[in-house]
Amino acid sequence: MYLLGYDCGTSSIKATLLEAASGKVIASATCPGTEMPINSPRPGWAQQDPHLWWDNLKAATAHVLRGSNVPPSDIKAIGITYQMHGLVCVDKAGQVIRPSIIWCDSRAVPIGQKAAETLGSQRCLEHLLNHPGNFTASKLRWVKENEPDNFKRIDKIMLPGDWVAMKLTGKAATTESGLSEMILWDFKNARPADFLMDYYEISPQVLPEIVPTFGVQGHVTAAAAAEVGLAEGTPVAYRAGDQPNNALSLNVLNPGEVAATAGTSGVVYGISESPVFDVKSRVNSFLHVNNSRQTPRIGVLLCVNGTGRLNSWLKHNLNVGDYPDMNAKAAQVPLGAEGLVVLPYGNGAERTLENRNIGAAVCRLDLNTHHIGHLLRASQEGIVFALNYGLDIMKSMGIDIRTVRAGKANMFLSPLFAQTFATLTDTTVELYNTDGSQGACRGAGLGAGLYKSTQEAFATLKKLETAAAQPSHSAACQDAYGRWLDELKKRL
Repeated sequence: MYLLGYDCGTSSIKATLLEAASGKVIASATCPGTEMPINSPRPGWAQQDPHLWWDNLKAATAHVLRGSNVPPSDIKAIGITYQMHGLVCVDKAGQVIRPSIIWCDSRAVPIGQKAAETLGSQRCLEHLLNHPGNFTASKLRWVKENEPDNFKRIDKIMLPGDWVAMKLTGKAATTESGLSEMILWDFKNARPADFLMDYYEISPQVLPEIVPTFGVQGHVTAAAAAEVGLAEGTPVAYRAGDQPNNALSLNVLNPGEVAATAGTSGVVYGISESPVFDVKSRVNSFLHVNNSRQTPRIGVLLCVNGTGRLNSWLKHNLNVGDYPDMNAKAAQVPLGAEGLVVLPYGNGAERTLENRNIGAAVCRLDLNTHHIGHLLRASQEGIVFALNYGLDIMKSMGIDIRTVRAGKANMFLSPLFAQTFATLTDTTVELYNTDGSQGACRGAGLGAGLYKSTQEAFATLKKLETAAAQPSHSAACQDAYGRWLDELKKRL
């Protein structure tokens, strides 16, 4: 009995086939071999054609099926995780109207700011736990204001993972958690946020059906089965945004537990049992995957857009080798990079900076001292410092951060990165043998009832290694962070 998980990210689509009983990965594939392009027709804009996700999902599925020799009929459930906050618009025939405006697109920042001012900051925070900001609802309003012909054609709006699920099942749907990611969920009244839709002049009819995060949400259609190579009738039994799902993949479900990831964006995600918010909406609160009326669970998300994007830019533009080579070069340089400072902000407006887009920066460069290794180390440290800047906001909200769980992937493959994070934040970082696609598999197993409890679903999750804070390096780490803060404050 097998579970299929799709991780539909910004850079690639990953498919994983998991044996349900053993938790063993039978096959896994990531497509394309290079990163999917992001279209930026104007500064601060970021779009992708949803069909690009679909084509690469089909390719990844084909690789997994060929590599495993598992009959599609033995796959008992499918789970989907996806890049959050994107906007996909479809017409009555289910056809995509325009490219998806994805999470790191900044065009709707002024619209969200005006909404918060007009509706009132306190009202927004009490009901939405966030300002409307640069999220899906504001992006839809941008379409209404700037592309009225496209707006008139809209039958349904969806998040990227909702659209992928629709392609598989023929059914447009989302979840309560998904609506909270769109900033279209009223936490106070436990329903879609009518007052924000009224203000933005958006009909509630554009919202798709609400389905449970865990549960049979639809079945693979005959047409999709023929196109993808799956068995008709296979249930899609779970969907969640990438960061709530990353927390699920690490069995982070209860207050006091914290998950982290450092892929294209860098995220720390902590769980609260009460509806907490930051008064400046610099970190954001969403319904967690296991939220219920009886047992509320709120995920508080800190995001740094430019994390892996910075590392990727360095790799592709500076001829520094592959990522292991970059990590090795960085590790040869002492902590603090001998005074070199990198601000890792260059991938759109940053929520922790109150939606400012200050760009990336290299500061205090000494041409007689610094070489490429210094730049690579200062970049990894700069990402850690940017995450710590946001962690201080989370701590002020009462989120307890002692042990941080992460998959051993992306930036956490760098021992320097994990160790610097642990030392600066005074936490223990635990690295596990999991990723988003495996989390989607386990979520599907729970949603289809193949696992009777989360304890059963995560019984096979293995901790690979631990990075503990190094007190002997704490002072040097704090000094480097202080220099970084000084450069940041000059730009705020």
